[in-house]
Amino acid sequence: MGAAMFNEFFQWDRFITPKVVRIFYYLNLCIVGLIALSGLISAFGMMAYSFIQGLLMLLGVCIGATIGVIVSRIVAELALVAFKIEEHLHAVRVRWEA
Repeated sequence: MGAAMFNEFFQWDRFITPKVVRIFYYLNLCIVGLIALSGLISAFGMMAYSFIQGLLMLLGVCIGATIGVIVSRIVAELALVAFKIEEHLHAVRVRWEA
């Protein structure tokens, strides 16, 4: 299995980037989650001093986390779309040459 992976890495017939994009997407989700958790803790801490500011901060954290997840997904899908386009163009080229 290791030799097959090694040979696949040095051949240019298939891209490995679509697999890597998924890994970066999940890492990005973890980072967004950690930042959101930190923001939630800060928002609850802020509520001890000013309830309204803490509530607004909590709302901002929820909105920011949602936007972070959506943007992460969009960026990952855009990267994958580029590779799907290449696959379809390759299929058209093969069909055209045949």
